[in-house]
Amino acid sequence: MASVLKWWTGSSLVLRILIGLVIGAALGLVVPGWTGIGILGHIFVSALKAIAPVLVAFLVASSISKAQGGLGPRFRTVILLYLSATLVAATVAVAGSFLFPLTLSFQEGAEGAAPGGLTDIFKNLLTNMVMNPVEAVAKANYIGILFWAVIIGLGLKLAAGEKTIQVISDIADVITLAVKWIIQFAPFGVLGLVFSAVSESGLDIFTVYGKLLLLLVGCMLVSVLIFNPLISFITTGRNPYPLLFTCLKESGLNAFFTRSSAANIPINMELCRKLGIEEDFYSVSIPLGATINMNGAAVTITVMTLATANTLGIEVTFASALLLSVIATLGACGASGVAGGSLLLIPMACSFFGISNDVAMQTVAIGFIIGVIQDSVETAVNSSGDVFFTATAERRVTKRP
Repeated sequence: MASVLKWWTGSSLVLRILIGLVIGAALGLVVPGWTGIGILGHIFVSALKAIAPVLVAFLVASSISKAQGGLGPRFRTVILLYLSATLVAATVAVAGSFLFPLTLSFQEGAEGAAPGGLTDIFKNLLTNMVMNPVEAVAKANYIGILFWAVIIGLGLKLAAGEKTIQVISDIADVITLAVKWIIQFAPFGVLGLVFSAVSESGLDIFTVYGKLLLLLVGCMLVSVLIFNPLISFITTGRNPYPLLFTCLKESGLNAFFTRSSAANIPINMELCRKLGIEEDFYSVSIPLGATINMNGAAVTITVMTLATANTLGIEVTFASALLLSVIATLGACGASGVAGGSLLLIPMACSFFGISNDVAMQTVAIGFIIGVIQDSVETAVNSSGDVFFTATAERRVTKRP
C-alpha cells in the first residue's frame, strides 16, 4: 500500500486528471445509467468547497499577522491587473458581438430573481463584507472572509504574542496539508464530473446553441490567450506565455471540470507556492482574484446582453456598447456575491438598454442550458487568471524570474 501511495503522489497530477477525464467521458457515453459514478465528482467538489473558506481565513489572518511590510506595491499592481483584464475582456466581447451579431430564441416561463442595478450589487458587496465572520466561513462568502481575516490578522499583529501568532500559523499549515491530500483525489473527482456532464447532456449541447457557445468561448479565449499575455508583457517586459500555459495546465484544467472558483482556490494557492511566490502575498491575492478578476463573467454578461438586444431589434451604438463593457466589468466584480453567479447579472446589464426583467430572465434561462460548457470555460479563464496576474505582479515588483 505504501508503494502504491508513493507512486500515486509522485506521478503527474495533470496526467492523472487527463486519464480520469477520458475514462469519465467514455463511461458517460457507454453506461450513462450508472449514476453512482457521478457521486465521485460531487464529493470532490464538496470537499474543496468545504475546506477552502477555512483555508483562506487562517492563511490570510496568519499572513497579515506575520507580514513585515513591502506588500503594498504588489497589491496595488495585482488589483490594477485584475480590473484591467476584466475591462479588456468585456471590450473584446463587445467587438465580437458586433463582428458576429447573434439572436436568441426565447421561450415563455423563464423566471428568477436578480439584482436590479449596480446599486444593488454594491449593497450586496458591502453587506457581505460585514457579515458575521462565522457565517461568512459557513456560506463561503469570500468578501466577508477577507474583511474579517484582515481585521483579525492586524489585531494579532498589534496585540498578540509570538506564541499565539505561531499557533494560527500552525493551524494554517495543517489545513494546507489537508488540502494537498484532497487534491490527490482530483482524478477521481474529474472522472465523476465528466461522467455526469456527458451522461446528462451528451454531445447535443455543442449543436443546439453552437453559435452562441462559439462566440462566448471565442471571446474568452481571445482574452486569455492574447490580451492577458499582452497586459502581462506591458507590465513586466517579459515573455508571458510559459507562465500562462503553466497556469492553464495546472489551474485552468481543474477549474474547467469543477466549475467552481471557490473549489479552485486551494489548487491556485498550491500552484503559487510551486511558482515561488511569497505566501504573504498569494494568500490574499488569490481569494481576492476569485472576487474581482472576472474576465469570463464580463464576457458572458456582455455577449448575452447584446444578443438579447439584437433579438428585440434594439439599435445599439458602439459607444453605448463600450459603456456596457464598463457596467459589465463592475457587475462581474460582484458576481461572487450574487446567487447564480454571472448569469443572474445579465438582467442588470439588460436594464441599461431598457430590456424588461421578464425578457432578460429568459436570456438567463438560455445561459443555464449552455452552462455545461459556458460556465466551465468561464471558471477556467477566471481562476487561471488569478495565478497568472498574481505571478505577474510578483515579477513586476520583485524582479524575480
